Amino acid sequence: MTRTFKIGVFDDEGKFLTSIKLLKEKEFLIYDVFTPYPIHEVFHLMKRKSRLPTAAYFFGLFGIIATLAFLYYTSVIDWPVVYGGKPFNSFPSFIVVTIIVTILTVTIASLVLFSARSKLFPGRENTIFDPRATNDKFVIVVDNDNQDISNARRAEIVMKEQGAIEVLDKEFESVKA
Repeated sequence: MTRTFKIGVFDDEGKFLTSIKLLKEKEFLIYDVFTPYPIHEVFHLMKRKSRLPTAAYFFGLFGIIATLAFLYYTSVIDWPVVYGGKPFNSFPSFIVVTIIVTILTVTIASLVLFSARSKLFPGRENTIFDPRATNDKFVIVVDNDNQDISNARRAEIVMKEQGAIEVLDKEFESVKA
């Protein structure tokens, strides 16, 4: 299945952001945006929210509980070594190990979740809308398939008026909705 997109390339962050605002106001369907560095305002403009921090919190909570339970079981229940008046409940010695294992758990679980959610796996074909997006340009990708021809032309006019250095029409195979 072939899908067509209108791709606007910008070299200025301010013009890029105002173009997103205008396209959103005029209710154009922005498929995606690409920036050479993170711009937090783009997440707010695109009204996209991530649940990854919430998932990371629960991964950390699981890591803390699992680590403390394992350490308590191994040092108090399964193999209690009492020497020199050491108490059975020696939780303060667990703190450093618990912190390190929790950080490891959150990092690995978040990476796996992000990769699975983004469908990033070895051998996957990537759709590169414009190769300059990873260098120094800002790219807006507008979906042409869900609009009529006059609307697609208006999206091009809006992007050019806001300072796009180039607006392209491209067709791609197998791009998911």
